[in-house]
Amino acid sequence: MPHTIRLALVLHNHQPIGNFDGVMEQAYQDSYQPFLEVFRRFPSLKICLHTSGSLMEWLAARHPEYLDELAELVAQGQIEIIGGAFYEPILAMLPRRDRIGQIRAYTQWLEARLRCKIRGMWIPERVWEPTMVSDLADAEIQYTVLDDFHFRNAGLAPDVLDGYFISENDGQILAIFPGSERLRYTIPFAAPEATIDYLRGIAERRPEAVVVFGDDGEKFGTWPDTKRHVYDDGWLSRFFEALVANESWIKTTTLAEAVDNVPPNGKIYLPDSSYREMTEWALPTAQLLEYERMRHDMEHEPQWPILSQFVRGGFWRNFKVKYPEADEMYTRMLMVSRRVEEAAAKRQDRALVDAARSELYRGQCNCSYWHGAFGGIYLPHLRNAVYRSLIAADNLLDRAAERNEPWIEAVVGDFNLDARQEVMLANDKLATLVRPWRGGLMYELDVRSICHNLLATMARQPEAYHRKVLAGPNTSSEGVGSIHDRVVFKQPGLNDRLQYDSLPRKSLIDHFHDNETTLEDVAEGRAQERGDFATGAYEARLRRNPQRIQVQLSRQGNAWGCPLKITKGLTLEAGSSTLEVAYLIEGLQPGQSFHFSVEFNFAGLPAGCDDRYFHDGSGRRQGHLGARLDLQDVRSLNLVDEYLGIDVGWKSSRPTHVWTYPIETVSQSEGGFELVHQSVVVQPHWFVQGDASGRFAVTMELAIDTSMAERRREPRAMAVAT
Repeated sequence: MPHTIRLALVLHNHQPIGNFDGVMEQAYQDSYQPFLEVFRRFPSLKICLHTSGSLMEWLAARHPEYLDELAELVAQGQIEIIGGAFYEPILAMLPRRDRIGQIRAYTQWLEARLRCKIRGMWIPERVWEPTMVSDLADAEIQYTVLDDFHFRNAGLAPDVLDGYFISENDGQILAIFPGSERLRYTIPFAAPEATIDYLRGIAERRPEAVVVFGDDGEKFGTWPDTKRHVYDDGWLSRFFEALVANESWIKTTTLAEAVDNVPPNGKIYLPDSSYREMTEWALPTAQLLEYERMRHDMEHEPQWPILSQFVRGGFWRNFKVKYPEADEMYTRMLMVSRRVEEAAAKRQDRALVDAARSELYRGQCNCSYWHGAFGGIYLPHLRNAVYRSLIAADNLLDRAAERNEPWIEAVVGDFNLDARQEVMLANDKLATLVRPWRGGLMYELDVRSICHNLLATMARQPEAYHRKVLAGPNTSSEGVGSIHDRVVFKQPGLNDRLQYDSLPRKSLIDHFHDNETTLEDVAEGRAQERGDFATGAYEARLRRNPQRIQVQLSRQGNAWGCPLKITKGLTLEAGSSTLEVAYLIEGLQPGQSFHFSVEFNFAGLPAGCDDRYFHDGSGRRQGHLGARLDLQDVRSLNLVDEYLGIDVGWKSSRPTHVWTYPIETVSQSEGGFELVHQSVVVQPHWFVQGDASGRFAVTMELAIDTSMAERRREPRAMAVAT
C-alpha cells in the first residue's frame, strides 16, 4: 500500500456581473446543484468551495435552498468555504483600498450567511503579484491557492511542489498552496484511475505530501459535453468512489486542515504570474503566434520538459495595452474609485457612499477586462454591466454630494493615464469623454438615467486563434477534451467574416474619402483614408457660461494634400439630454469638392431583433440595427432599443447622406467561435464645397430619449411605495 497523502479538491464557481439569467440558471442546473447532489452521497470526503460573490448573490435570490445545503455541509465538516474578493476582480488592477475592502466585505457576507469561518481565499484567475501578500494579510487571509506554474517561475523543481509554502511581504506572511496543472487536465477529462495513479506516484516519492487540485467548478457540467460525461456517464460518481476505495492512503482534506496539521515546505517569493494559458493570452498577437509556433516545434524534443519550466508568456496588466477598450474601463473604474474615497473622506451620506462603493466593486468584476478561451471583453453584455455599475456609482455619489438641481461641468485631466489631457463634459443627464490628441474623438457617452455607455464599443483586431477560424471547424476529436482544444463554429462561414479595424470604433472620427467610395467600401474596410484628421491631434478649448459648456476642438491638417482646418464643437446644457455637435471646415478652394464623413458608433444596441430598429424620426421603421442603410438627403435618423428603453435621435441642420452598418467580431467563447455584434455605425457624409469664404458648416444633434425606460420604472416604484 502506498504511503498516506492528502488531497485538497478546491472548486471555484463563478458567473460574472451582467451575465444572462438563463445562462446562470443553466449553470446551476448543469453544474452547481448536481455536483452537490453527487457529493452528498460520499460523507467521508471533503472539498473546498469558492463561489464568487456575484454568483452567490444570484443564488441567494434564486436558489436559497442551495445556500442552506452548503451551510449544512459546512456544519458537518465536509466543505470548507473559501473566501475572496467579493465580485471576482483581478486584484492586480485594483487600488490597495479596494483589494482589502472587497475581501473584507465578502468575508463578512459569507460568515453571516453560511455560518462559517473564512481563513483562505481564491485569487481570481490566479493573477498574482508579490506585494499582494501584505494586502491579503491585512484582510485577515491566512492562505490561498495558486498554480504550480507560479512556483516553477520562481525556480522550484516540480518534484517539491507537494505541500504549501510561506511567502512574505513587508514583514507579513501568507501560506500559498501550489495547484497541480496535471490534475487540471486529468480532472474530469481522463478516467478516474489516471488521477489515482498520479497520486500513487507522488505518495511513493513524498509521503505525507499535500496535493491540490484547484480549478473551475463549471468543468463539472457547464463546459461543452461535460454534463453528459460527468453526470450522465457517471464520471464524478466513479471518481468519488475511487477516492473512497483508496482512502486508506488518500485523505481528502480542507486547506484549513492542511495548514493546521502539516508544516510548510519552506519560504518562497513568487514573481508576478498567472496560470500558464493566461500568460500566453496576455502576449501581443504576433508574439503569441510565434510563441505557439515555438512551443509546437519543440514540445516533442527531449530537452523540452526541462526547458519549458523556464518559459513563460506575458504580464496580465498588458491586457490593458492589448485591448484599449479594457484600459478605458480600467481608468474609468479608477475615476470612480477616487470619487468614492473622496466622498467617504468628506463624510458624505454614508448609506449612499456605501451603495456607491458596492457598485464600484461590481464594476471591477474581472471577466470583461481580458480575453482568452472565453468571450471576455468581446461580450458586450459584460462590458455594459461594468459601465452600468460605474455609472450607477457616479449617480449615487452625485446624490451624496446633494447635486439635486440641474448642473453642468467640464473637467480637463489625464483620465486614461497616458500623459495626455482628456476632456469630460457632464451634466445631470449625460457625461462624455473626449480625446483631443487622437482625432478629437469621443470615447465615452454615458446616459445616466439608464446607466448605459453608448460608446462601450469594441474594435476588431487580429487574434491568434483566428488561424483556427481560417482553417475551418474541427469537431472530429473523440471523447471529452479541454475547452482549449475545440474548433467549433456557432455560425456557418465565420472564416469569411474576419475583418480588422485600423481605428477605434468611437464617435466624432473625421474621414475624407474618395468621391466614389460606397457604403460597401466603408463597411468592408476597403475605403482609403485621404486626410490626416482621423488620427491627428486637435487643440482643445473650453467655453463656458453657468448653464452651457462647450469644448471646441480644432486642427490644421490636410486632405489629398490640400490644407484645411476643421473646428468641431461639442455643447451640453444643464438639464439637457441633447448633445450638440457643430462642424466648420475652412480653407476650401473654389471648385474643390471633398467627400467628408463623421463616424458615430453606438454600443449596446444589438442587431437582428424586432424591438431594436432604425426609424426616420417620424416613426417609420427602416430596418433592424444590423441593417446596412444607404440614405440620401435625410435630416434625421433614430436608433431605438425598446429593451433598454432608449431612442437615440440624430439630426442634421442640412440634408445629409447617411451610411449605417454593424460592427461584428469573430471571437472565441466556451461553446466555440461566434459572431458577436459590437456596435452600430451611423456615418453621415457630404460632398463638401466651400461658400464664398471657403467654408462648410453643419450642426448635428444627438438627442437621447429614455422615457420608455422611465415609464417602465414608474409602475414598479408605485408598487414598492404601496
